Amino acid sequence: MFKRILAPFPSHSFFLFGPRGTGKTTLLRTLWKPSSTHFIDLLDPVEEDVLHRDPRELERRVAELPKTIQRVVIDEIQKVPRLLDVIHRLIESTPRSFILTGSSARKLKRGVSNLLAGRAFVYHLYPLTANELDRSFRLLDILQWGSLPTIFQLKTVEEKVAYLRAYALTYMKEEIFAEQIVRRLDPFRNFLEVAAQCNGQILNYSRIAQDIGVDTKTVQSFFSILEDTLVGYLLPAYHRSVRKRQNTQPKFYFFDLGVKRALERTLEQALYPKTYAFGQAFEHFVLMEIVRLSAYQKPDWRFFYLRTKDGVEVDLIVDRPGQPTAFLEIKSTERLAERDVASLVRLHKDLPRSEVFCLSQDPHPKRIGPVRCYPWWKGLAAIDLGT
Repeated sequence: MFKRILAPFPSHSFFLFGPRGTGKTTLLRTLWKPSSTHFIDLLDPVEEDVLHRDPRELERRVAELPKTIQRVVIDEIQKVPRLLDVIHRLIESTPRSFILTGSSARKLKRGVSNLLAGRAFVYHLYPLTANELDRSFRLLDILQWGSLPTIFQLKTVEEKVAYLRAYALTYMKEEIFAEQIVRRLDPFRNFLEVAAQCNGQILNYSRIAQDIGVDTKTVQSFFSILEDTLVGYLLPAYHRSVRKRQNTQPKFYFFDLGVKRALERTLEQALYPKTYAFGQAFEHFVLMEIVRLSAYQKPDWRFFYLRTKDGVEVDLIVDRPGQPTAFLEIKSTERLAERDVASLVRLHKDLPRSEVFCLSQDPHPKRIGPVRCYPWWKGLAAIDLGT
């Protein structure tokens, strides 16, 4: 079992959002003993049906819990959003805390609920980070299979392929079709493969729309679904002007490298160092590592990418309140040279108050002009994500 970084406040109610399979229930069962915690699983169809028909059933059950029960955990709260009205009252009237897990915030946002009007904190759980994996971390394995906890229980390539394919199908069946998020599943199924192929690229909504035979607004809504169901992350373009930032298309990244490969149907294609595919996967990995760690440790940070009119591109820009903005290039090379950071050197002349970094597989920290170059694992600490 892996020790997770996320450490929720123990005596306060909270939401714990995260994609299926990231270990939300496992984390909670690790934090609190069954003798002090009552669990309700809304993935149980009988339980879901009972509480859907009569949400006040929860009130009656809580009233009869022994005094030793300090908290109530309700798994997959988005299955019965109406329960939040009852939970709202219970938070006001009882000393117990309520922990609500969910694999999708979309139904809660669009439903009658108000996310308890600030009476519950909000946390997110992601696939495992390199720090959480500790000695189990193998870079090539992560690039090929991702870091969902179940992957590390599987021994063979065949098992891993089968698991990730099933995960992708489960997402479409349970999160999309069963919740009636889309009217027709076939266009969305085709969209997922195209979206996986566009991972890490600036989105061209009209071209994607042509590829899958829908209109541009539908494609934009599909990406919104991926973000709301927590399997995708939109990275906006950077500009000091908010208006200009909104007029530039974002990049998109899937939350897990293995799931992305399952959706684009490349699981059985091995990744080899020094190839384009390896470089893209490495950039995806480092970027998501930063996003995950910041969610746990620096929730006020914001992220962007940059492409200038003259073609200079920066993989990740980190807006760190109280600190200089960080501009990061991510390179999979094992021997960093001046040409690898030439664009950052030029850019820094126009952004003198910024900090510029290059994170790579080169094991030797060095400085090339204004660019601070680190092995990726040391670079995380250098930008203030202690690991």
